[in-house]
Amino acid sequence: MSFPAMPKAVHQFYAGSLAADAELWGAGFAEDALFYDPVGSEPIRGREAILAKLRKVIPLFDPFIGITPIEAYTTGGETAVSWRGAVVTTDGNPVNWSGISVFRLDEDGLIAEARLYFHHGVFSVQAQLAGH
Repeated sequence: MSFPAMPKAVHQFYAGSLAADAELWGAGFAEDALFYDPVGSEPIRGREAILAKLRKVIPLFDPFIGITPIEAYTTGGETAVSWRGAVVTTDGNPVNWSGISVFRLDEDGLIAEARLYFHHGVFSVQAQLAGH
């Protein structure tokens, strides 16, 4: 699989998702990062809380296929990425969704803020996961 060119921490975000590896997925976040998943919801605050969320989400699906980056654009300290996601629920429901994420990096090149734009209602209906 080839990725579009992205800063290392953003690349890790997608590589970890596609590997269904919460530790890799969350490793690029700064200690005090904010994660809006999706935009409009309360942010998840801090790397440990983000890792806890990722560890909780992955087992809800079998397989957790992941989020594939399609295009990436970087300017200044921000990177915008269009993507497609795919998972299958443990009871066999396929879920496909897409969106755009905007990452703001800190001076160390870690993700200080990630804002995911997608329609959570559409995702939840497909996944039949109201409240997750």
